[in-house]
Amino acid sequence: MSSNSIKLLAGNSHPELAKLVSMRLGIELAKIAVFQYSNQETSVTIGESVRDEDVFILQTGCGEINDNLMELLIMINACKTASARRITAVMPNFPYARQDKKDKSRAPITAKLMANMLQTAGCNHVITMDLHASQIQGFFDVPVDNLYAEPSVLKYIRESVDYANAVIVSPDAGGAKRAAALADRLDLNFALIHKERQRANEVSRMVLVGDVAGKVALLVDDMADTCGTLVKAAETLTTHGAVGVVAIVTHGILSGKACERISASKLTRVICTNTVPHDDKKLICPKLDTIDISPTLAESIRRLHNGESVSYLFNHVPL
Repeated sequence: MSSNSIKLLAGNSHPELAKLVSMRLGIELAKIAVFQYSNQETSVTIGESVRDEDVFILQTGCGEINDNLMELLIMINACKTASARRITAVMPNFPYARQDKKDKSRAPITAKLMANMLQTAGCNHVITMDLHASQIQGFFDVPVDNLYAEPSVLKYIRESVDYANAVIVSPDAGGAKRAAALADRLDLNFALIHKERQRANEVSRMVLVGDVAGKVALLVDDMADTCGTLVKAAETLTTHGAVGVVAIVTHGILSGKACERISASKLTRVICTNTVPHDDKKLICPKLDTIDISPTLAESIRRLHNGESVSYLFNHVPL
C-alpha cells in the first residue's frame, strides 16, 4: 500500500482536530460536504473517489451529539457503498460510553447499540481514546484500538506542573487504576476520594482516603462533564490542606454550567485534551488549558495504515 492511499474525512464535530491530524500526517483532508437540509436530515456528498482506499473518518462525541453520530454513520455508509477498502471510525470521545452496563432494571446498554450501529453502517475498525470502560471494546466484532492520553498527560505534567510536591488523586473509585498508574510513572503518592451519589450527575458526600496536606493535588479523571464531581473534590481536598488543586481530564465535555462552576471553584487549573473542542470555553474560563493529542491520533492512523503496531503509543508520545 502506498502512503498516498490514506483518505482522511472529517465530519462537523471537531474541524480543528481534523486539521491538526491532517497537518501531522502531511495529507489534505478529503473533499466532503456534510450539511443538514432544512428539515434537519443529514446529507453527505463525498467529493473524490474512495474506491479501494484506506478511509479514516474523524468524528468525536460532543455538542449536538446525535447529529454528529448520524453524520458519522452516514459518512461510513457512503464510503462503504463507494467501495472503500477499509473504513476506520476515529472517535476520540466515544459517545454514550457511560451507558455501558445495566445498573438498574430496564436500563439500556446504549454503548453496545453504538457498536451495532457502527458495524451495520460498514465500519471495519475503530480508534478511540480513554474509553470510559475498556470492556466496550468487547461490544464490537471489529478491532478497536483504545489509545491512552496518559503519555501526553505525563509529558504535560513533567513540562508544565511543579510536581515534586504533588499527590495524584482519583475523584472516584472507578478511576483509581488510572490514577495509580500515573502516580507510579511519576513516582508520587496517591489518594482517593470515595463519593456517594444520590442521583445521577449529582454527588452527595465525599470521603478522602490518603494524605494531601501541604501538597498540590493532581485530580485525574477520564471525563469532566458537568464538573460537579471535580468542584466538590477540589473543595474536599482544600479542606484537607491541599495547597492547590489541578484537574487533568481526557474528555473536557464541560456541558451546562461547567465553566461557571470551574471559575467559582477551588480548582487552580483544569487541563483537558482536545478530544472534544473547547476553544470557545477557554475564552470565558481562563482556568482551562489544553493538551494536544492530535500527534497520537495521527500516528495511530499512520501505523494502522502501514500495518505497524499501535501499542507503542500506549506508553510513548510520538516525537
